[in-house]
Amino acid sequence: MTPDQIELFYARLAADRPDPKSELEYVNPYTLLVAVVLSAQATDVGVNRATRPLFARITHPAAMLELGEEALREAIKTIGLYKTKARNVIALSRQLVEHYGGAVPDDRAALEALPGVGRKTANVVLNVAFGEPTIAVDTHCFRVANRTGLAPGRTPLEVEERLVAATPLKWRHDAHHWLILHGRYVCKAKKPECPRCVVRDLCGYPDKTVSV
Repeated sequence: MTPDQIELFYARLAADRPDPKSELEYVNPYTLLVAVVLSAQATDVGVNRATRPLFARITHPAAMLELGEEALREAIKTIGLYKTKARNVIALSRQLVEHYGGAVPDDRAALEALPGVGRKTANVVLNVAFGEPTIAVDTHCFRVANRTGLAPGRTPLEVEERLVAATPLKWRHDAHHWLILHGRYVCKAKKPECPRCVVRDLCGYPDKTVSV
């Protein structure tokens, strides 16, 4: 896409969803971090169902450590890979208590050093909790960036780098929310709903659907 097309692309997504937000439920940076760790290979709906009662009781890493790994496993057992995720959440909670006084660091390297935290999770936390203009590339964002021609790439990191380079700064903070939500509800994996897509005339996908 040309710079003018990219500007129009984001302007239309912004008009369609003027206040995009993460669909994960959280109450502070710590619970956001935990929710994003739990969301790997799981749906936001499924994560929210498990964390809603958990976060009503546990909102800080010290409390999570007091809860313990066994009780955490029981609380999140409906989420895929729950045993590994529970182990990671307990381990990262311990590191937060021991090295950061229980606070979530606003530093990428520090976040990525936590158990279970990769680049995408760090990007989400930096963006949502600390307001940084990072772009987290999940499966929806990856698909939309490639399918439309906005920022094609073979890996999530390549797509992220191209999105950051191509996206005007004024759109960058909300860019991954727009792309994720657009991919989740319109530009779907199996059958994109092209007739109701607000950027269909800017999209380079050759196999656009003609009916929803």
